[in-house]
Amino acid sequence: QLQLVESGGGLVQPGGSLRLSCAASGFTLNNYGIGWFRQAPGKEREGVSCIRTQGGGTDYADSVKGRFTISKDNNMNTVYLQMTSLKPEDTGIYYCARSRHSYCSGYVEYDYPTWGQGTQVTVSS
Repeated sequence: QLQLVESGGGLVQPGGSLRLSCAASGFTLNNYGIGWFRQAPGKEREGVSCIRTQGGGTDYADSVKGRFTISKDNNMNTVYLQMTSLKPEDTGIYYCARSRHSYCSGYVEYDYPTWGQGTQVTVSS
């Protein structure tokens, strides 16, 4: 059974850091692009970052460039999202999703048929 499980969310003060994890089971993570998305209260879900398979090429939304880093551990079948210099506007539910493709194909949700349940990130003082 294909499954993605996110963890690592929580409450953090502005300027703080969190590392999210996305553990995959039922498939080999390194065969697919993996994306991170987030949904803030009252807003549509948006793409944050993605990582492709071989070579590990990455992409970031402009709003997180320079602050977030996506990486993967093929041995652990896990993708990570290291978030630093967090801002209140980073608050939301963060989801990881498996792409249909081996590469980063943007953030159209149709291209990501498998999703995790999400993990809450709250940035507040």
